[in-house]
Amino acid sequence: MTTLAWDLLAQGTSTPSSPQGPEFGKASPLGLVLVVALLAGTILLVRSMNKQLRKLPDTFQPEHPEADQAADEGTERGAAVAEVIEPEQPADGSQADQDPPTKPTS
Repeated sequence: MTTLAWDLLAQGTSTPSSPQGPEFGKASPLGLVLVVALLAGTILLVRSMNKQLRKLPDTFQPEHPEADQAADEGTERGAAVAEVIEPEQPADGSQADQDPPTKPTS
């Protein structure tokens, strides 16, 4: 059994780790076209992104922040103010109109 294994190894049979055979190295030209198209698209996207980034200002700080500071006076960071609105009660105090309807009995 071991001599058979040594004979097969000695013949140099092709394995997937060592690609050789009639199809090795015959890539389609379509693959090259696809790779070049993807590379060209990537280059165009990078150039467009750089143009858009150059249009941005160096800083987003306003030149005259006085108006913004005046609007922010008296506010606390992180504090959310929620206005509580209570439902209106009738003047006579009756709640008969506001009671939920009862379930019908069958």
